[in-house]
Amino acid sequence: MAGRFVRASKYRHIYGRPTRKEQCYDNLHISKNAWDSNIIKANPHYLSVNWESGGGGAFAVIPLSHRGRLPEQIPLFRGHTAPVLDTDWSPFNDSLVASGSDDGKVFIWTVPESFSVLSDDDKGPTDVDPVSKLAGHSRKVGHVLFHNTAENILATSSGDYSVKLWDISSGASHSTLKHPEVVQSMSWSTNGSMLVTTCRDKKLRVWDPRQEAAVHEVQGHTGAKNSRAVWMTGDVGGDKIATTGFSKMSDRQLGLWDLRNLENSPLNGFEMLDTISGVCMPFWDEGTKCLYLAGKGDGNIRYFEYSNDEFIFLSEYKSGDPQRGVAFLPKRGVALHENEIMRAFKTVNDTYIEPISFIVPRRAETFQSDIYPPCFNGEAVLTADAWLGGQDAEQQTMDLETLYGGDGQSSAAPKILKTPPTHPAPSVAARAVAVEPVPTKTTTAPLPKPAPEPVKAPVSPVKETPAPVRVPSEERAPKPIVTEESAKPADRIPELPNPTPQAKQEPAKQTTPPPQHSTDPVIADQLARITSLLELQTKTLASQNEQLANQNEHIAELTKELDTLKNKVDTKANEESSRKDEIIRKLELELEASKSKISE
Repeated sequence: MAGRFVRASKYRHIYGRPTRKEQCYDNLHISKNAWDSNIIKANPHYLSVNWESGGGGAFAVIPLSHRGRLPEQIPLFRGHTAPVLDTDWSPFNDSLVASGSDDGKVFIWTVPESFSVLSDDDKGPTDVDPVSKLAGHSRKVGHVLFHNTAENILATSSGDYSVKLWDISSGASHSTLKHPEVVQSMSWSTNGSMLVTTCRDKKLRVWDPRQEAAVHEVQGHTGAKNSRAVWMTGDVGGDKIATTGFSKMSDRQLGLWDLRNLENSPLNGFEMLDTISGVCMPFWDEGTKCLYLAGKGDGNIRYFEYSNDEFIFLSEYKSGDPQRGVAFLPKRGVALHENEIMRAFKTVNDTYIEPISFIVPRRAETFQSDIYPPCFNGEAVLTADAWLGGQDAEQQTMDLETLYGGDGQSSAAPKILKTPPTHPAPSVAARAVAVEPVPTKTTTAPLPKPAPEPVKAPVSPVKETPAPVRVPSEERAPKPIVTEESAKPADRIPELPNPTPQAKQEPAKQTTPPPQHSTDPVIADQLARITSLLELQTKTLASQNEQLANQNEHIAELTKELDTLKNKVDTKANEESSRKDEIIRKLELELEASKSKISE
């Protein structure tokens, strides 16, 4: 096949694996509010879900380990006087969550220790109260977003056409970014020095949030529906921004923007996706350089690989169950033994949440370092005061192999903190001239001494599918070290002298003990699985044969009934025909008699 080339990529065969219904998070009352947010958010320990409740707004927190059907009444995070519109987890503290509401308030919450959705109290579950309240917006707070590198910095967008920056430790608002219309989405840069927003006025803006000034302002998607933006790190030539939106003809679009040259429209123009009316929610995976697009109102999740300033379509997870909200798990929470590189959570019918694993199909029993590059270690590198004072710092990374536990499920990142070099933020004028960031080397955070044993989290709840088949990762006995002496036969038969002709000796019969068969636990486990699959297949075939026999019997009964009806119809028709013939003959006889009388 001359002229055909297959692009080399480790992620070309990623596939999405759904979850059995009994392993989903069921019996939920997900909010039906029409505000455009992701509805759910996730971290390695919890899910937060906007809740449909009376008597004020609330959201629920569900431990990832609690799968299945939830109780009718669970503890809720209550305090807002109107529906909760958005939540966000702190990237540095898995128990800290922020919420924005239709009441114009922002609340900060802490998940209690040993939190559970189950309650032993006869009075029912006890709701959780906020630990802090932030007031400053005059209208609904539609989005909340924690900072990437600085602790306790939170961005909030509101219906009052503004984005505010908060230090949640003091409760003070330090900056206000004013827009001409409602803000539809926002995303921090990787080092947190800039913020990108999309707005109802169809403009894409890049802000220096500490200076309250827009560094760039360009025309975005021209359609009337909402657009989204997500910040991403390019492979060559600085940061990029990915946007999703609509054209004037309501076609869904994908755009890739170069931060150094935003004024010249997106690179390669807008790419048309389809004509579905739902908003596309973008999610960027920094490690694999993959972009995931989840559509609202449909059940599909597309994923692309970024390379050489373009998005290469990889595949699409398709489902007949439409989704209104989607969240992606941070990389330190995926199942490493299953080669799971991302995990999504989607809402279904506003009643349950389904996990979807995105997996690289490989048969491997060791850590796959080529598909798991270093990732964010979950540690803050700046304090709120340092960032507000003008310092910037890159995120610190960790090697995921340190989380490669016995069950293959990674846990929360260990406390690995490296103090980065800091520098003051450049002025607005300097940013406008050259926005290209200085390339920094990704460093792997050192392990603490002695290295703490990673806490094992429960295995991924997603169900297994026939393809690809993975060999279970069980520990095997180490292979013996082969030396020159050990390589020789253990029991060598000594050379016997040649027998003399005078005394011919019959050779002794050598008895060898029967071979001892050792059962490899992996082989035994595979044989057990194959046996169970064969038994299941046999039962399935027997059930199908029984169903087929029942169907054949039913068809025979229907055929018999049809023949009976036909016979009845034919008999009735014959009787009707005979009756008509008799009447006609009587009429003919009467006619003949009448003619005879007339002739006489």
